[in-house]
Amino acid sequence: MASTSNALWIERLQLTNFRSYESASVTTDAGPQVIVGANGSGKTNLLEALSLLSPGQGLRRVPFVDLARAGGDGSFAIAAHAHTLAGPADIGTGLAAGSQTSARAEGSGRSGRIVRIDGSAQSGSGILADYLEIVWVTPAMDGLFTGPASERRRFLDRLILCFDHGYRTIAGRFERAMTSRNRLLADGVRDNAQLSGFEQVMAETGIAVAAARLEAVAAMRAIVQKRRARDPDSAFPWSAFRLEGVIEDDLSRMSAVEAEDLYAKTLRETRERDRGAGRTLGGPHRSDLIVEHGPKALEARHSSTGEQKALLLGLVLAHAELLTERQEGAAPILLLDEITAHLDVHRRAALFQEILRLGAQAWMTGTDAETFSAIAGAARFWGVNDGKIEPLS
Repeated sequence: MASTSNALWIERLQLTNFRSYESASVTTDAGPQVIVGANGSGKTNLLEALSLLSPGQGLRRVPFVDLARAGGDGSFAIAAHAHTLAGPADIGTGLAAGSQTSARAEGSGRSGRIVRIDGSAQSGSGILADYLEIVWVTPAMDGLFTGPASERRRFLDRLILCFDHGYRTIAGRFERAMTSRNRLLADGVRDNAQLSGFEQVMAETGIAVAAARLEAVAAMRAIVQKRRARDPDSAFPWSAFRLEGVIEDDLSRMSAVEAEDLYAKTLRETRERDRGAGRTLGGPHRSDLIVEHGPKALEARHSSTGEQKALLLGLVLAHAELLTERQEGAAPILLLDEITAHLDVHRRAALFQEILRLGAQAWMTGTDAETFSAIAGAARFWGVNDGKIEPLS
């Protein structure tokens, strides 16, 4: 198990007017944490609060105004004392009172959240990537292999963000340029200068997005093979995966400059097609991550529910191990919601051993404490009920 000197972990968490919590606090250690409670008791809300100590919209990806407790003043606050990549730090994030009203008045339903590090206000949540790495698995991800390609792209992009903090900026520039091009096409604009400007940005950033994804897939392949060699009979089968898309194919057979020129040319030549479709039909936003059950040489989407859950956990554990290596032994914080569902006794025990081997502070939720019995001697147990969090004996 990793020593606490280089571990990433939350020592103290304080919630105010967040979801079902009017006021709640937890003070704990660097080891695994088990959160037990009935459905609807607020277990996932607790993990969601922890996920907001990293950049982005958190594990549910909902507008921040929806995170404030019903009946409150529209504000919420999450405060944590954390052991981070930059050393011990006090991290705070939340929403000010009145944000909900202003967001609705603007018709956006969204509002920017406040972020503070050691009491100093920050310009955005991106700074949190310099402090904590947080990886999560939720029940909604159980359909990752059978759902739309957009979910797999989002999964891969979140993996990339954990070790390439500039990726969000590049991907955002691509999305904005594509949205602007789509708007011009929808408005019947045929001005070559305007369209070419946005298409050039799309070509530059689109190739960068595809290249980052290919690099991430290659790194994940390497760590999966390392894990396979170490434990060929793992309860979490090794996976084979590849990126499927025109841009990725182009990058495999030509230089990035040539691929960029080709994509810009393709965008020019397909304007009328895209105008008719009402959207851009070619680019990295159309790529897919294809995952296979390695031992069976079977696409994951054809595997059983239990096998898909095991494959998903295998990928997440491989990603966590890759991050741990790149961060000189500092494992990411793991948020594992209802994690024992679809796992038999053998796989539950294997998961807990993986967590202990990584030395990660894993926050795991479930309705039955008994399903976590294999880690009882190494984890702290908490009960959640009616907006309160209390230690369980």
